[in-house]
Amino acid sequence: MPQPPAPRKATGRPPRISREEVIGTARRIVDADGVDRLTMRRLASEIGSTPMALYHHVRNKEELLVLLLDDYATRTLRRPELPDRPRERIVVAAAAIHEALAACPWIVEVLTADDLMSESALWFVEQIVDGLVACGLSPERAVHGYRAIWYYTAGEIVIRTTAARRRAEDDRTTYRERVFADLDPDELPRLAQVADHWAPLTAEDTYLEGLRALVDGLVATR
Repeated sequence: MPQPPAPRKATGRPPRISREEVIGTARRIVDADGVDRLTMRRLASEIGSTPMALYHHVRNKEELLVLLLDDYATRTLRRPELPDRPRERIVVAAAAIHEALAACPWIVEVLTADDLMSESALWFVEQIVDGLVACGLSPERAVHGYRAIWYYTAGEIVIRTTAARRRAEDDRTTYRERVFADLDPDELPRLAQVADHWAPLTAEDTYLEGLRALVDGLVATR
């Protein structure tokens, strides 16, 4: 007697996923492999769902990155106690941004590659712009001043983390070290003078020192 056919396994709908699960899984991907490896297809696969199911929570990768920015800012950005002097307020607010971003360099990659921002971070931008206005700059000049501070902050993080990653991956003598080892002191006397300790000097953390000098220069030109 023939056996009845096995019942077909119902596929049904994929399991319901939450926005928190989407953000958490996306964060794990970029922490491990970088922003470029984050795709909607991979995210769905790691969650155990489908790309279509993700679109109930995010429209595209850009919106997903904005959610990641807000999530990171909410978890890490802490509003510091601000000093009374406007110049010091600028420094404290910028330093708080730097401290948060330095711990997660892929955030800087997102912020500098696209016109994206975290609304949670706007309070810090407000303090910098307001401090510059209080120091005598026009609102328009204050925006330009904030841009200079942001470029300095983001650039410092990108260069420092890229150099650290390169040193960790390859301990061979760098091209710069080979060039500096053979500088002509008649042609480049100052560089030849510091060539032997150029690497440790440029590896020092001088962010705050540079930030204060930048702010002093900005408010001096009002």
